[in-house]
Amino acid sequence: MKIRLHDLNFVPLISEEEVRRRISELGNELFVRLGDKNPLFIVVLNGAFMFAADLVRAYNAPCEMAFVRLSSYSGTTSSGTVTTSAGLNTDIAGRHIVIVEDIVDTGRTLHVFLDTLAGCQPASVTLTAFLRKPEAQIFPIQVDLTGFDIENKFVVGYGLDYDQLGRNLPGVWVLESQSE
Repeated sequence: MKIRLHDLNFVPLISEEEVRRRISELGNELFVRLGDKNPLFIVVLNGAFMFAADLVRAYNAPCEMAFVRLSSYSGTTSSGTVTTSAGLNTDIAGRHIVIVEDIVDTGRTLHVFLDTLAGCQPASVTLTAFLRKPEAQIFPIQVDLTGFDIENKFVVGYGLDYDQLGRNLPGVWVLESQSE
């Protein structure tokens, strides 16, 4: 089975069932770490919105949410420049923070954001990524909780897009020319 988005074909990589099972596990892992500390989930838009919605439902304790918009992608490749178009408007000093990111590849976007966040003096920061591409990582950031490690291939689905298409796909899909 494959789908076409704009001019490219994509094939399944991670099923919707696998995603649901892993998100439930991540919610439980976060609860064990943070319990009743009322963490602030900072969701990196746009790609992490589906992951964040399911993750906070799987986190079985009080929590709050805030949103930031950071970007370093254009089409299927990173532009090399991090852009912030919607910043954090919440005081995070002394708060337990859970950053919710859709995908970590080079780590550039989070490297810049984490430096900014550190200056706000949170009590703790837990970085949670739905997907991680270990072989693509250039910047030294530590992802505390990862949904799935994948190869350095272009993917869509479950919030991730190709020029705004594919976010609504269940599961994760990989560019056909990059599969196997």
